[in-house]
Amino acid sequence: MKRDIPLIITFLTGFLCVIAFFIPHPPFGDLQQRFLVWYAIVAGFTMILGLDSLVKYNVKKITQHKPGWQYSYVLLFGLALVLVTGFQSWFKYNTPFELRSSFMYSYIHIIVPLQATMFALLAFFISSSAYRAFRARTFEATLLLIAAAIVMLGRVPIGEMISDKIPLRSDWLLNVPQLAAKRGIQVGVYLGGVVMSLRIILGIERTYLT
Repeated sequence: MKRDIPLIITFLTGFLCVIAFFIPHPPFGDLQQRFLVWYAIVAGFTMILGLDSLVKYNVKKITQHKPGWQYSYVLLFGLALVLVTGFQSWFKYNTPFELRSSFMYSYIHIIVPLQATMFALLAFFISSSAYRAFRARTFEATLLLIAAAIVMLGRVPIGEMISDKIPLRSDWLLNVPQLAAKRGIQVGVYLGGVVMSLRIILGIERTYLT
């Protein structure tokens, strides 16, 4: 019974969303907007559950001295700092996003530099993976290498200095073969999303119940 009730709720919700999409008239027309409001409420509670799970996991990691337990102190300290500054800014300025607030100060001077550092580190991983992918070991890898070189040269001023045709070839590669492959992938993704949605609505896919 505990598994049947979520399946029934999922089926009814999905079925009503489909009806509301194809019949935009009362009483079905505003169902989608109502479901979005309910989704926001449920998402808020799931964030609370996620926060509780995160704190419990890191506290357990510290008490049991699991590998990397020192970083759990940093995570919990950062979590407490964001919560305290957020509530303090909310009470003082009626919004935590006031530029003069302590929350925005911590965001601009702590989170933004950390994000920049993460993206800077990602550049090295991208360069390493690009080196492995662009090695001309096969005919396909050679085509990939040539296409990538033309696109990169066409995106920078030095490419136009070498030849006026390089930017044109770069635009052609982006607008014709790349766009065709991108649309093919998107069609596959959309079809997969439709199939997965039907499996969830019909109760065939039940992994979300675990």
